[in-house]
Amino acid sequence: MDILKSSEDILNSGISGFHRYILTDPTHLTFVSSSFCEMTGYTEKELLDDERDIYKTLVFPEDRDKYSDFINSLKTGGQTRMAEYRLIKKDGSVICVSDICTSQEQPNGDVEGFSVLCDITETKQQSADLKTMSKMMPVGFLKYTCEKQPKVTYLNEHMIELLRLPKPAEGETDYLELYKDNVFLMIPMEERRRFALYLNRVYMEGKPIAGDITLLRFDGTRVHIFGWVAKCVNERGEEEFQSICMDVTERHLAKKDDETRRYINALREVFDKIFEYDMAAGTVKCLYSNNSPMFKWLENIPMKMDEATEKWISETVVEDDAGRVRAFFDAFGKRKLYDATNRPPQITYLAHSSSGEIKRYKGIFLRMDDTVSLYCCRCITNDMQEAALLDGVSLKENMQDLFMRFTDGIAAFEMKDGMVTPLYASDNVCEFFGYTREEWLELMKTSTSLESFLARGRVTYGHVKKLLSDGEEEFTYTDVQSGKNKRIKAICSQKFPGGSSPRYIMLYSLDGESRGDAGAPPEPGVTIRTFGYFDVFVGDRPIAFRNKKSKELFALLVDRRGGFVSSEEAIAFLWEDEPVSPLTLARYRKVALRLKNILEEYGISDVVETVDGKRRIVTQKVRCDLYDYLSGDEEYSQLFKGSYLTNYSWGENTLAELTGAILRE
Repeated sequence: MDILKSSEDILNSGISGFHRYILTDPTHLTFVSSSFCEMTGYTEKELLDDERDIYKTLVFPEDRDKYSDFINSLKTGGQTRMAEYRLIKKDGSVICVSDICTSQEQPNGDVEGFSVLCDITETKQQSADLKTMSKMMPVGFLKYTCEKQPKVTYLNEHMIELLRLPKPAEGETDYLELYKDNVFLMIPMEERRRFALYLNRVYMEGKPIAGDITLLRFDGTRVHIFGWVAKCVNERGEEEFQSICMDVTERHLAKKDDETRRYINALREVFDKIFEYDMAAGTVKCLYSNNSPMFKWLENIPMKMDEATEKWISETVVEDDAGRVRAFFDAFGKRKLYDATNRPPQITYLAHSSSGEIKRYKGIFLRMDDTVSLYCCRCITNDMQEAALLDGVSLKENMQDLFMRFTDGIAAFEMKDGMVTPLYASDNVCEFFGYTREEWLELMKTSTSLESFLARGRVTYGHVKKLLSDGEEEFTYTDVQSGKNKRIKAICSQKFPGGSSPRYIMLYSLDGESRGDAGAPPEPGVTIRTFGYFDVFVGDRPIAFRNKKSKELFALLVDRRGGFVSSEEAIAFLWEDEPVSPLTLARYRKVALRLKNILEEYGISDVVETVDGKRRIVTQKVRCDLYDYLSGDEEYSQLFKGSYLTNYSWGENTLAELTGAILRE
């Protein structure tokens, strides 16, 4: 008796909205729990009737067909179904319910249904509010886990559109699922550390953070967004991050254009001519010509990059230097100029000036972003002075020469009566003085006392006073890209009478400068082992490839020794028994994307170059036992022991080549 009473209590109160049907015609309720009566507002007497389905009259008129289909699908015993519909309570209010019902055939032939109702009105309302907000305000919304490598659990449609994620066709990869696996895939490499710090701060403090950040779209373009990150607890009681973001690219580009204009104004004080090279558009245009009759009429007119550069070289650069200058610009066009030291590439050459005289010029490429660089050049009027400056002598004498030492940042200030008005600074310099880029832009609108301006940085007022008076000083600062401390030298332009002219500060790194062999290239940080099993190391850290095929693709690129591998060729090696088809091409694109992601994760994405869908290993950026052995140097002659890429059968061709070479010897 006690057991029966306990069961009745559970059905009445312990199981939400429990009720029981006879599903055989005429369908009708045979039992309703007290929780069901509370949910609907009706009494048990009002709901039970052996002759008709009173419950159906409670269903919202527009949902009754859905309800009938639900009931009919259960009339064959042994079924479990779920449906969502609306109910009209006795007081006239409407609630949304989730109904889970299981049917069972009884010995007498009747089919009985056991149903549990859950009130989901609040959840539905929140979802409706979110959809309404999304329509009224085109904002992206996403949820992601609080793990070290957060996984995305939800993106709304506007967020998917913002990232330009394509809808997969039949047989193609669902790239949305790849993005969901790691939220950092939508963050550019240079922004990931800052974003990770934001997430850590939100998690530790439990307070939302708002700000600007750049997102990387699926098609490779970038969108600048303003958004919020907050830590929340989801319906399952789990901690998660939630973000709302809106596209502010137009505003960002306008600010960037204003900043670039200020930057170029500062560069005009240093250089004779400034050209903008846009790799994405394939164009070059003259931004500043110092009223040169040769270039003045071409200012701000985009021209085809290759044609304009060749025309300039052939018509102005002297014959003995033309080949070297062509090679310099060709290397720039192939993105080979910027090395691991981050030193801006420079070149010196002889060329005809506008007046027809042959003069010595020095040029430098300054990277603005991933696609735009500025080529700045000037006439060198005193070779002896130039040599002395590059040796570190008389560093205050000539600001134009000092700029050639610039590697880590440039700042320009207008100073008068102890007041500072910042004119321009790159990211590293903003950080050096203790400001974000946004805060720096605000400072540019007004004048600040030198003491107040320096209050947030790590340098003292005394140090800066010494820099301004002596023209040079050494500091330590934290690099925004690597997060490491760097030792730098700061050099300041001379003070002009009146003290109101802009003072320029140039910074260059003192760390890692080779005193014995200044021309030696840095040792590559990526080491590849092919003799035996294939493995890749960044420093002493092995890369933990999460996908076997992406590792095999990297091995294939290494085996090709710098040659390009097309999609079709790669498929023939990675899936030897499968022909090239839309399915294998989609599969290959997924593998290539995973390889790109793992290389970005380890900070070595530049070791693989992609052009028109073809890929190759950039051999100059890696250290590989195969390449060392094939160099013919005696010190590497014992590296090969008879095994090569043991992981992969297609490596036998190169193995035969290596073995044959030994036999011929």
